[in-house]
Amino acid sequence: MAEIALMKTPAETGLAQAFESAKALLPGDTESRAKAFEVFSRNGLPHRRVEEFKYTDLRALMREAAPFAKKPSAEEARAALAGARAFAGVAALEVPFVNGHFVREAVSFETLPEGVEIVPLAEALASGHDWLAHLSPIPWAAENPVYQLNTSFMADGVMLRIAGPVEMPVHLRFVTASEAGVATATRVLVLVENGASATILESHESNDGAGHQPNDVVELIAGDETNVRHVRLNAEGDRALALSTLAAKLGAEAQFTSVNLTVGAAVSRHQVFARFDGENARAQINGATMVKGRQHADSTLVVEHGAPHCESRELFKTVVDDEATGVFQGKIIVPHHAQKTDGRMMSAALLLGEGAVMNNKPELEIFADDVQCAHGATCGQLDEDLLFYLMARGLPKKEAESLLIQAFLGEAVEFVDNDAAREALAGTVEEWLRARS
Repeated sequence: MAEIALMKTPAETGLAQAFESAKALLPGDTESRAKAFEVFSRNGLPHRRVEEFKYTDLRALMREAAPFAKKPSAEEARAALAGARAFAGVAALEVPFVNGHFVREAVSFETLPEGVEIVPLAEALASGHDWLAHLSPIPWAAENPVYQLNTSFMADGVMLRIAGPVEMPVHLRFVTASEAGVATATRVLVLVENGASATILESHESNDGAGHQPNDVVELIAGDETNVRHVRLNAEGDRALALSTLAAKLGAEAQFTSVNLTVGAAVSRHQVFARFDGENARAQINGATMVKGRQHADSTLVVEHGAPHCESRELFKTVVDDEATGVFQGKIIVPHHAQKTDGRMMSAALLLGEGAVMNNKPELEIFADDVQCAHGATCGQLDEDLLFYLMARGLPKKEAESLLIQAFLGEAVEFVDNDAAREALAGTVEEWLRARS
């Protein structure tokens, strides 16, 4: 029987043309790029018949492919960074990217904190740097089509090495500033050596009114006995289609905390792939999402307990207003050798609008017999009794709703131990609620 081939969409055709034009100009190994794009080209953009994209049909959502952004001039980069607001009040070592390109002149390499080393990715790809061997730390995650697109087009980024305790947070600031929509494919590799500790802030911003298409990947390798705190904010523009991936490999006795707050983009999908690679490690992975209008926000999580005696906690809170759509897909995988695993995952959603939609799909895939694993999912409206209680004491309805929403999201955000970063996230939540009021 003849194999039926799907017709290429305008977006898929545009991506193929862009790759054909750019592949000879992109730095590094062209063969690995070609292999990644060949797999993508064969399968096309993922659609609803692909289980992992059942609720986020990129084939339908991505109507056309935006052109890939060119490297901005120094003046354009300065202007874009001057207008950036995310984590503005947090003292941090800024590692900025504008239109998908590392802004080298904004970083003083001579005065980096002790224990921090930065290598621009474009230079590393061109020279074949030794650290490139650490890219794609989770092989099965690299099979993801969004990840493969990033691998095909990645032109810039950084490799960041942290040795020893680093007190000052490192802020990966991604800013897209262009009147017309552009695409980006940035890759960041963070190597945290044995016994080291660090706080990584990550923010994504772009201007309203432009259909930007960022596809950014952050890869983290945390060595043995490390302590890594990761705080991420999606504040993309109102027409952006934002794809992002966090891939984290955790060594023995590593402590990892990740909190992601999403308020931006017309369509967003944030993927987290985490793997325990050593015993007695612990991970707390949280998400807080606030969407309104016709926004679509997808949080997808896969945690593989690849070693015994590890513990994971996942907590995702979603607030859906108007006719927006929220998605949570979470899976905990426990191979047969990962005995004494403790994994618990929870997704909870508040539906504020008549047309609000929430899709929950938590899963457990367990092959070991001595484990403690559980998952749960809830969807509901604001508690009418609590709302009445607050209004009976003089609060207007919108203010009463705002208090309850803040309390609902607070459980996910409170794990941010950097006071300034936590206050910045709380300010973003309050700003969203003020706009709603």
